[in-house]
Amino acid sequence: MDIMTGAGLLAGIIVISVMMLLGGDLHMFISEHAMIIIFGGSIAATMIRFPLGVMLHGLPLGAKYAFTMSRLSARDLVDELARIAEIARKQGPVGLEKVETDEPFLAKGIRYVADGYDLEFIRDNMERDRDNFLMHLDEGSKIYRAIGDCAPAFGMIGTLIGMVQMFANMTDPSKLGPFMATALLATLYGALVANLFCLPIADKLHGKLLDEETNRTLIIDGILMIRDSKSPALVREMLLAYLPEKHRHEEGEPVPA
Repeated sequence: MDIMTGAGLLAGIIVISVMMLLGGDLHMFISEHAMIIIFGGSIAATMIRFPLGVMLHGLPLGAKYAFTMSRLSARDLVDELARIAEIARKQGPVGLEKVETDEPFLAKGIRYVADGYDLEFIRDNMERDRDNFLMHLDEGSKIYRAIGDCAPAFGMIGTLIGMVQMFANMTDPSKLGPFMATALLATLYGALVANLFCLPIADKLHGKLLDEETNRTLIIDGILMIRDSKSPALVREMLLAYLPEKHRHEEGEPVPA
């Protein structure tokens, strides 16, 4: 679970709710008309931008990875691959059949090596798997960013509609208040949807995409070296290049000058 995503959303909702309660009743901030223009308009515009299949796949995938963390960090993957290389060196590919890991992509690579697939097959298959996953994750990020871009614009459209309705009914003072409220709430909803939900989630997904690209490329290189019977020490040293300098050595381990 990615605690920061949930904590940030909860903190934002609490801050907005407290500010609303300090000024009166929450009911005054509810407008069905504003909800229709913001959510309906934003979704409609996003549907025009993306095919249906991309939306049906990207929205849930994006929501899932915005709230979850990778099972293993890049540093953990280096240690795990070095351990697997040690097993392969001592017991051969057959020994990998009993190796268990929490990372599905790594487990797939281990299975390929244990089953004796050739190097090019493993490389092509795993790189294709990585690229497809990253493409879908990028689609999710783009969809949330598209909704975040649309929401404030439709908030302004809702405001303009409310203003037109208000000015068209200047002779009836009883209608001025509701139309003005709808106009302002549309802008409020658009700003909240964009800046509290969609754009932060899009940025979070972009960061997750970069992390997943590094981790999966690291796994592919590690699996290929294990398939090529490289020594555990060489596997570790080669894969440590994927990590920032300060993360390449365990706590308490001397860092080379």
